[in-house]
Amino acid sequence: FRDDWMVFDQLIVSQGLLQGRNGLEIHKSNAFILKDERLLIKRGNDTFLNATYAGDRYVGGYSDHLPVYLRILVDLSAEGTGQVSSEQLAELAAVNAAKVRKDLSYLGTYGTRGVGYEVQFLTYQIQRELGLNQSWPVVIVGAGNLGQALANFTGISERGFHIVGVVDKDESKIGSLVGGVRVKHADELAQIVLSKSVSIGIIATPAQQAQDAADALVRAGIGSIMNFAPTVLSVPRGVNVRKVDLALELQILSYYEQRRNNGLRSVPTGEQSGPVSA
Repeated sequence: FRDDWMVFDQLIVSQGLLQGRNGLEIHKSNAFILKDERLLIKRGNDTFLNATYAGDRYVGGYSDHLPVYLRILVDLSAEGTGQVSSEQLAELAAVNAAKVRKDLSYLGTYGTRGVGYEVQFLTYQIQRELGLNQSWPVVIVGAGNLGQALANFTGISERGFHIVGVVDKDESKIGSLVGGVRVKHADELAQIVLSKSVSIGIIATPAQQAQDAADALVRAGIGSIMNFAPTVLSVPRGVNVRKVDLALELQILSYYEQRRNNGLRSVPTGEQSGPVSA
């Protein structure tokens, strides 16, 4: 673990540990992480984060690659594939095989040497870990173009998430049908959350309205928020926020494209001494 902690995408430590309780100090690349032994489990010569320990606000490791593996496994199952090796899964997920094996061992599954993993059972394990063995009701705040697109996106429901409410403050949108759901006024948000047992909310509003939307979701009892607005939200501790910024992702792609183009212009070919135009 000390030599390979970066295999985890997130390492979360309770405040109590940071205040100096007995724990394990790890120094790597100027990073400081303090871990309690109860967060670690040993299997042979390897040490992993304990994904099951939930006492005293401790949280185990989580890999953002699990949803990617799940999508691949669903596709493989649809093609009739019964077994998959870590090398095959790694190639399809664009990661290395060691990373795949680490992630899956964290689930408690190791596969069979020379055979790999059973696709159907591994799918079940990841779905269980991600909480996808149940249906999750979701409410959308914002019935504009983005909110309507999300409500109509069948890929959400296919993965166990069901849009049960869409709210907006624009009177012209109230009463319209979006994704089979009648748009209601934002004032009815708390009632929808309570009556439908909603715990996940999506913000699809303009940036200047996103914080108000987040505040309303938190007051209604929402514990997890997906934010599509290009702004940083302030929420109470314990509320999980995932940010999806499409413009930011495009800017990152433009950066790589510019680097690639600049590289092409600077690479000499044959006997030509000047720069090569892209």
